[in-house]
Amino acid sequence: MTARTAPEDLYRQGLRLLLDKDIPGRVDLWDENGVFEFPFAPEGRPRRLEGKDAVAAYMRGYPDHIDLHDFPYVEIHRTDAPGMIVVEMRGVGRVVETGAPFDMSYIAVVTFEGGLIVRYRDYWNPLAVAGFAEGFAGSGR
Repeated sequence: MTARTAPEDLYRQGLRLLLDKDIPGRVDLWDENGVFEFPFAPEGRPRRLEGKDAVAAYMRGYPDHIDLHDFPYVEIHRTDAPGMIVVEMRGVGRVVETGAPFDMSYIAVVTFEGGLIVRYRDYWNPLAVAGFAEGFAGSGR
């Protein structure tokens, strides 16, 4: 992907990498100084990650906790802001530890510059995952 690739195409590439469990490839979509924010993060989970290295550390264990199978719904909205998109999506799979179904709806606001993610605000629902994978995503419990 290049700096001229449309943000929506870059985003869809990132989803494919998640489904392929290619976390290094997904992290490569990030700018060195990119910021990953979780406005609804519960106590004990990170609210803000600064820099590609922090994103890599956060994402490293993702496939060990959530086995994503599909994104059956993805709608990407362009904005008037250069490089910014708003994404509505649903991810489905299973919780690795318990085998329970995983079904999460998300809204993300993502900004790309030079073909890389510089800011990603992930509005996921922490109540939907309460009680599973407590060690994932920086939980101290």
